[in-house]
Amino acid sequence: MRITIIGAGFSGTTLASLLASPRDDAPQVCLVGTPATFGSGVAYGEARQEHLLNVRARHLGIDPGHTGDFADWLSLGERGRDGFMPRIAYGEYLRERLKEAVEQSSNLTCIDQEVIAVERVLDGFDIHLADGSQFRSERVVLAPGALPPQRLAGVGPRLARSERYIGWPWYEDALDRIPADARVLLVGTGLTMADVVVSLRRRQHRGQIVAISRRGLLPRSHLPQPSDALSLPPRVLYALRAGDLHALVSALRSLAPAVADWRALVDALRPHTQAFWQALSPVQRARFARHLRTHWETFRHRLAPQVATELDGLLQSGQLEVRAARLLRAGVVEGGIEVVMRGRGRAHAQVARFDVMVRATGLDTDIERTTHPLVTHLREAGQIRADPLGFGVEVDPQLQVIDRAGRTVPGLYCLGPLLRGRLWEITAIPELRDAAQALAPRLLARDPEASGGAASPVRWPLAAQVENTR
Repeated sequence: MRITIIGAGFSGTTLASLLASPRDDAPQVCLVGTPATFGSGVAYGEARQEHLLNVRARHLGIDPGHTGDFADWLSLGERGRDGFMPRIAYGEYLRERLKEAVEQSSNLTCIDQEVIAVERVLDGFDIHLADGSQFRSERVVLAPGALPPQRLAGVGPRLARSERYIGWPWYEDALDRIPADARVLLVGTGLTMADVVVSLRRRQHRGQIVAISRRGLLPRSHLPQPSDALSLPPRVLYALRAGDLHALVSALRSLAPAVADWRALVDALRPHTQAFWQALSPVQRARFARHLRTHWETFRHRLAPQVATELDGLLQSGQLEVRAARLLRAGVVEGGIEVVMRGRGRAHAQVARFDVMVRATGLDTDIERTTHPLVTHLREAGQIRADPLGFGVEVDPQLQVIDRAGRTVPGLYCLGPLLRGRLWEITAIPELRDAAQALAPRLLARDPEASGGAASPVRWPLAAQVENTR
């Protein structure tokens, strides 16, 4: 039997390492991914030296049983283990751990090629690679990570082709080409925006930077040292177990004034988030996505303290301005870009001029609009379909994908951020690591249905109460 994992970022690399075995009778495991970021993925493979992880080093080990492995790999002392290390170092760590898994196993093969198509056949799937070759696999795991950024709504065709529009800030030398005195518009005010601002400052950027999003909210900051763990009171636990969004929000609001550090409260919710999300009705999920999602993410996905301090300094100096506004239209004019945006709560739009526009909206998992070749192929072939909220791929409780007709596709699984529609909290290292650990035994089973029953969900390990990372 062969198990093929498509995508060699964190999720794919972790799953491959868990499936690696020195036994001669172990199923063959094939990890396939694009050469440029093989073993590390885009988040860590395309990071720059100034980009910091937004989780403490002690929680980032690839092995679910040894979460301190990354800190050990860096030979950090006890105080250093609570620090926020460069993301580029984490990419090196992942590649080294994958190399060790290959060397110590007899069943793991790596192919640094892009997969462009997966076709169902009678006894499994045919995997088609970009170089024209193909092979067959009985089981396949889709782990492409986040999808390529789409063109921003309102961006005109001339601007989309212009060097003044940067749709992906980490593409080659995109940021290096921005003149130091250019007036820059960043669309997005989350973690990606923070990375772009830090990179511009490292290049001695002097011009004004304006960042916009519909609510104009910035990510909150971690403290230099972690807060003490917090036990949730019965009222909050009851709302979580009942899947009652209104009751949970009410309980948290009443509890917040009595909590010394709100971060401890957010972290205490983390082990319950996936189960709570699955217990919500479709109406409640949609209500959360519409009204609470942005607020939750600013508290949940936090900045390293050093980055937060740098942004605060730029805000106080006026070089960085954050606005709550919606982009309506943007086009090329003589000598720059003309942007039409409407401020939140404003009746009239505003026209402004910039030299460069950067898309900094972060994670994209919308499979209906993506240009990702494999995901597009699978969607158009009817082998996958979007979840009702458009957060990713629809899957069953065993993480097998659902096709266009609403049927489970036996042997075709999904892992990573594209599971947000089912699990919501599945973009951070601890949850991704737990998901890989839970999926591995089902993939290894001779008969996956017999191992857990057709209706039995994958049993998730209890996530640690730690901060988020990408």
